[in-house]
Amino acid sequence: MISRIREVRKAKGMTLDDVANKCSPPTTPQTVGRLETGTRTLSVDWINRIAGALGVDAAELVDHADRTDVKVAAILSGANAHAPKRAGIVVPPTPADNLIAVKVDAGIGDYRGGDEIWCCTLGPDDFARALNKDVLVPRPAGRFIFGRLIDMGDGQLLILPPGASARQSVVKDPPWIAAAETLVRAL
Repeated sequence: MISRIREVRKAKGMTLDDVANKCSPPTTPQTVGRLETGTRTLSVDWINRIAGALGVDAAELVDHADRTDVKVAAILSGANAHAPKRAGIVVPPTPADNLIAVKVDAGIGDYRGGDEIWCCTLGPDDFARALNKDVLVPRPAGRFIFGRLIDMGDGQLLILPPGASARQSVVKDPPWIAAAETLVRAL
């Protein structure tokens, strides 16, 4: 079996240490390196652990004939584009059970009409992970608040909506929130 762990890890911009720490249970960077190079046997359990740490489907880590990769043609740095020094790929977003989407109908703040914002749902114990990120917060009767989570404490979240001169909102004890992770924008 030919492993694509290194290619996917680099496409995600993660180090060996990042992957090792995100494994469940955590492992060492040396172990991840050995799995990448094939000096350690890559079992189904390891594939699943590494895939979870990288946030991809396990099938992305195994090379097979039907795979179509999206190759990196150029790297944009400021106003200049140049060829990559080494061949690379990008990994498209993979839907997961904890992902929800927000569709932008009309432009506001940094968002344009037609954008899709992929958000990761978080329980109350994980709200702090979303500080200074845009979040979707449920309200009673099927309503929502969307904006930047700027502060939290005593069960209250302080949300600053996108757009100029918007007033901040306070939400008390929401059952969940969804933090923006990926912006999908058609050009």
